[in-house]
Amino acid sequence: MGDLEKVKNEAVQIIGIFQVLPRLVVFDLDYTLWPFYCECRSKRDMPSMYPHAKGILHALKDKGIDIAIASRSPTADIARTFLEKLNIKPMFVAQEIFSSWTHKTEHFQRVHSRTGVPFNSMLFFDDEDRNIEEVSKMGVTSILVENGVNLGALRQGLTKFSQNFNTTEKNKQRWQKFTKKSKSSEKKIDD
Repeated sequence: MGDLEKVKNEAVQIIGIFQVLPRLVVFDLDYTLWPFYCECRSKRDMPSMYPHAKGILHALKDKGIDIAIASRSPTADIARTFLEKLNIKPMFVAQEIFSSWTHKTEHFQRVHSRTGVPFNSMLFFDDEDRNIEEVSKMGVTSILVENGVNLGALRQGLTKFSQNFNTTEKNKQRWQKFTKKSKSSEKKIDD
């Protein structure tokens, strides 16, 4: 069994631990899926990915979880060429690759409009803290990666997503109880 299959199998096991899963997992490219900046490379180069990245992408797809890209690359043409060379381009349901000063908020607006997936049903991996901070404010569970996406980051992301989901559900239940109490006290006042 090759490294890709080994990582994929391990990622599938990690995903299987969680009852609540994101509907969409979004990845940055530079220093998240691969260890370089596209603008420092040429279309002629053969790109490589971080060791666990490709196996994780395949595992997510196998488990029926959509994947997308949000990259602020000024060289979108090179990034797209690399996705083709790595044979992963068709895996992504949305590919928002363009230069921007918005900390990826515009990227996520576009991902949302293309997929219809609510922000709170998304999980995001990126290597820049400022992107993590801004996208988190949109309701996206966001994970900072230091040496690219790996199995540890996947587990961390799914754990945080599950915790965020559970907190949201508890808050919804509290709100429903509160509104029921408010309505019943309004009714008593009216009587």
